[in-house]
Amino acid sequence: MQSENEGYLLKALKAFLPEETVKSCSRFGNGHINDTYLVTCTEGAPRYILQRINQDVFQNIDALNHNVERVTEFLHDKITAQGGDPNRETVVLIPTKDGRKHYFDEQGECWRLTLYIEDSVCYDQVEKPEDFYQSGKAFGQFQGMLADFPADELVETIPDFHDTPKRFQALMRAVETDRMGYVSAVRDELDFVRRREADTHAAMDMLKRGELPLRVTHNDTKLNNIMFDEKDGRVLCVVDLDTIMPGLSIFDFGDSIRFGANTGAEDEQDLSKVSLSLELFEYYVRGFLDGCGGSLTKAELQMLPMGAKLMTLECGIRFLTDYLEGSVYFKTAYPEHNLVRARSQFALVADMERKWDEMQKIVEKYVPEL
Repeated sequence: MQSENEGYLLKALKAFLPEETVKSCSRFGNGHINDTYLVTCTEGAPRYILQRINQDVFQNIDALNHNVERVTEFLHDKITAQGGDPNRETVVLIPTKDGRKHYFDEQGECWRLTLYIEDSVCYDQVEKPEDFYQSGKAFGQFQGMLADFPADELVETIPDFHDTPKRFQALMRAVETDRMGYVSAVRDELDFVRRREADTHAAMDMLKRGELPLRVTHNDTKLNNIMFDEKDGRVLCVVDLDTIMPGLSIFDFGDSIRFGANTGAEDEQDLSKVSLSLELFEYYVRGFLDGCGGSLTKAELQMLPMGAKLMTLECGIRFLTDYLEGSVYFKTAYPEHNLVRARSQFALVADMERKWDEMQKIVEKYVPEL
């Protein structure tokens, strides 16, 4: 085997594969968190993806492994029962020689090996509206396949990740502390958030009352986390499952809209360029509902527009909080970067509010019973 850090990687691979089958192991993809390698074996053997999980980012590694392993096993069994091909339609974890689905080396590094999906492709950006439809369909299918998974058996690896009321409270604490002395300069932004405090409670209150069901959520609903069949272009599966947690379906839907249906960049300084594309919103709604296959409740369907607004508002709150605390969480390119991001998110929230009736009518168009 010829590769960088040959001995380091070979030790990890030996936990999963007979040494003589491995021909090469080379860097793969453009991910920024885990170290990812493509493993090529002897002729006739499948190829694999080897990953070293970044424990600086994912500190509850046991919970992460538990979630990924439970969900992939469930999907494998369901796809098989439905006559599908689990080797192409979900992530397949390769067990170690002692039967575990992950491996800790002598340095405490955590590794996993998955089957490489041949003749597949992923895309980094939405280049045409149909791409956004396909993205919605993929994450809708993910929801549909896992609709009967007991989500309360998963661990919340990032506590209170989408608990919007707690995000609001964190912002208020940052205002009280005013560590950087910035509060006086962001009065307009703080007023914008305070006027929408009731909105921050909308989803979590419904969850507590049992009006929204707890679901498996992906929490990183980007286009490049979807694998497509290279030959016919159909959606194969959702990958990059490290952020899987229990949550609400409208979180995944809303975050996709927040990022993908925005006519401006996440850190756009010219707020006149920031708006919700109703065209892209409709493409995603149609794809998401096609993928879900009727698995969502009436309350979830009615809350889809609110999911988009909530995730955008929450993201803006997080950017503003980090700005007031000295930008210690999000990476920034300049001192006001997080403030610029917050303003962009709030501008998008305001545009959603202006287009609220249209957003609801689009959902109703595909769910007439609402």
